[in-house]
Amino acid sequence: MARAAGFGSSKSREPCPCLSGMSYERCCQPLHLGEQWAATAEQLMRSRYSAFAFADVDYLIATHPDAATPLLQRRKELRKNCREARWLGLKIKAVEAGGVNDLEGTVTFEATFAAGGQRNVMTETSLFQRKDRDPKGHWLYIKPL
Repeated sequence: MARAAGFGSSKSREPCPCLSGMSYERCCQPLHLGEQWAATAEQLMRSRYSAFAFADVDYLIATHPDAATPLLQRRKELRKNCREARWLGLKIKAVEAGGVNDLEGTVTFEATFAAGGQRNVMTETSLFQRKDRDPKGHWLYIKPL
């Protein structure tokens, strides 16, 4: 999942799109660059939101297993989504489990985006699990609930 050294460098000191209050460099960039894995389900949720904002299709694919959809189709759909939407804000509404010692958790969020000249809000409760249900496995986005 490692990226070229220059990935995101111009954005590094800007506020992170996930609205954590930290700079992108200190928040989601290390995850996007493959330098570390998300420690919690919420951290993965935030990093995936930022990946949508920056059109980081590789990160989105790496953090969401989907054996049912061919890889080329997934890439095409994600690229289209990233082109068509401009992500404007993320609000975490609730987190259930998904901590550093958990195997599973949910995050309920609202993501605001603009598409087709319209402002939209997507609300979702997402399921996250550790890879292979292993306590040392990294967090993965599984599906909306």
